Amino acid sequence: MGSGIIIYQSKYGATKKYVDWLQEKTGFEAVETKKARPDMISGKETVILCGGIYASGIAGISFLRKNRQALQGKKTAIFCVGASPYDGKAMEEIKAHNLKEDLKDIPVFYGRGAWNESAMTFPDRTMCKMLQKSGSDDVQDAAEVSGEEGSLYL
Repeated sequence: MGSGIIIYQSKYGATKKYVDWLQEKTGFEAVETKKARPDMISGKETVILCGGIYASGIAGISFLRKNRQALQGKKTAIFCVGASPYDGKAMEEIKAHNLKEDLKDIPVFYGRGAWNESAMTFPDRTMCKMLQKSGSDDVQDAAEVSGEEGSLYL
């Protein structure tokens, strides 16, 4: 496998677990988006962005958007992590919302994250409660699968 880098943004730790597994399998360097710089991807063959899904946005996508030119000619992929079970229709909506213009051809992969309300920030917990009350199937499914004390761990 050639050289590569994993750029990630993890809020509650589930994305970081996937990053650790990817790093173990690939040997790629891993850098948080807030510490990543465009020069870090020069000379790399592969760039993987890993980020959680929050309100239909992929955490860290702005790094790819700001550095589109540096991605040219590189194998690029996005691995996003969410609390809900995989849903093809929802993933198409997430792609449409996040991958515009030059990013639209980047393949997107999905991994199931964690649901742990006690670890969530107040705004995140409030948003999830509102979605649960609205009857959103995705959030209801995630909550039902969560198990003991509302937590699902990878």
